[in-house]
Amino acid sequence: MDYKIEVIVMPVSDIDRAKAFYSEQLGFHVDVDDSPSPEVRIVQLTPPGSGCSVVLGKGMGVDMTPGTLKGVQICVGDIDAAHAELSGRGVEISPIRHVGANGWEDGKGGDWNAFFFFDDPDGNGWTVQESPTIRAQMTGAS
Repeated sequence: MDYKIEVIVMPVSDIDRAKAFYSEQLGFHVDVDDSPSPEVRIVQLTPPGSGCSVVLGKGMGVDMTPGTLKGVQICVGDIDAAHAELSGRGVEISPIRHVGANGWEDGKGGDWNAFFFFDDPDGNGWTVQESPTIRAQMTGAS
């Protein structure tokens, strides 16, 4: 039995502001923006290459405080390129860091040990991690 995470509900205070951030600054594809009634609006966005989407909305029966979701992680094949791309789009991000002998240290630390962090406009926290698996897929290496 496979269990796949396909949607994460992102608690936001302003759907239009969040939609603009996720689509324009992060480059997520807008899959759905539907309001089947005045009390319900669903906006689903997917990062390029991802099988998992985020949903922003109201009236979905989910009671979460905006800004309280932390630690959602995106994996990329080239952390330097992702850092430059998001920074160039105006996303406020941390420096690239790794876990070293004394905790968090600046710079890359090797396979699976390179990260940067950012928050959406409501304060929901994201982590971007470099993945050697994705890097190998990008380059055709095995």
